[in-house]
Amino acid sequence: MGAAQPAEKAIAVVGTGAWGVTLAVHAARLGVQVALLARTREEAEALRRAGASPRLPGVPFPPTLRVVGDPQAALSEAPVVLLVVPAQTMRANVRSLGAYLAPMAVVVSASKGLEIGQARRMSEVIAEELPGLPGREIAALSGPNLAREVAAGKPTSTVVACANEAGAARVQAALMAPHLRVYTSADVTGVELGGALKNVIALGAGMCDGLEAGDNGKAALMTRGLAEIARLGKAAGAQPLTFSGLAGLGDLIATCMSPLSRNRTLGEQLARGRPAAEAQAAMPQVAEGVSTTIAALQLAQRYDVEMPITSLMHRVLFEGLSPQVAGQALMQRDPKRELEGFV
Repeated sequence: MGAAQPAEKAIAVVGTGAWGVTLAVHAARLGVQVALLARTREEAEALRRAGASPRLPGVPFPPTLRVVGDPQAALSEAPVVLLVVPAQTMRANVRSLGAYLAPMAVVVSASKGLEIGQARRMSEVIAEELPGLPGREIAALSGPNLAREVAAGKPTSTVVACANEAGAARVQAALMAPHLRVYTSADVTGVELGGALKNVIALGAGMCDGLEAGDNGKAALMTRGLAEIARLGKAAGAQPLTFSGLAGLGDLIATCMSPLSRNRTLGEQLARGRPAAEAQAAMPQVAEGVSTTIAALQLAQRYDVEMPITSLMHRVLFEGLSPQVAGQALMQRDPKRELEGFV
């Protein structure tokens, strides 16, 4: 790629969760004019008065960040729109906001999940709900990006994938910073599947922690988890090398290892005996790995791909299997070649 493009003068962020607020604050700190679209005018007014979000305490809004409750005001002139909403609400959000989008906007999913039912990736959901928008202007943002660390200015990297290189470059230019390196990719499928499916593996990594299974066991689960993610990704048309990059291995490491990870934390609580419904209800934000487990198995069935960790995770979450028994079942599977399914 040649010289970096000039940063966009304005972007819009849809979603006031921790990651949405983080992206909005990050861009505004770079001098970009940012419109953060709240769910309601009442929420927007409360955020404006507070000058910060309760989802990200201690992180004030920069002067170039506007919190609005009016979709027209937020979206109509934004050349880049970041959609940062839970995966299961993405379709409804796009359906209600599509009419307000600028004609040439690059629409970016920064949500890491799959839609239950047809196991749609978020870019597929967006394309279905915005049939007039060329697919090349739909992008996905993913990587090892824990919101609190990004908001604190700690070094990190991310990747934006778009079929159109120019669309990816526009997003890259808007978000690139000394502490946040933004890479580009054309593999939208791989970037999205890596970001979504690692949440399922992170639930298992948390269970390893809760069971005090040790670092060897946790490393093995992460590695074999990446193998089944890559098997499914390859079957779905992704580039296998994508899963060794930021949206695959990088995001998997961060999400499985960090105490800031919601999915890892939920898995740990399950292993320590807390009921799944109670543990989820106590979390301030959605742990996407729960719903993604359902959709991942739907996708695996479509492509006839074996996903033993994901299958056992489903049994733990929805069928009452204990994490201890699930771990034993993984260790007692029939012997295989390590790269079976790849070579």
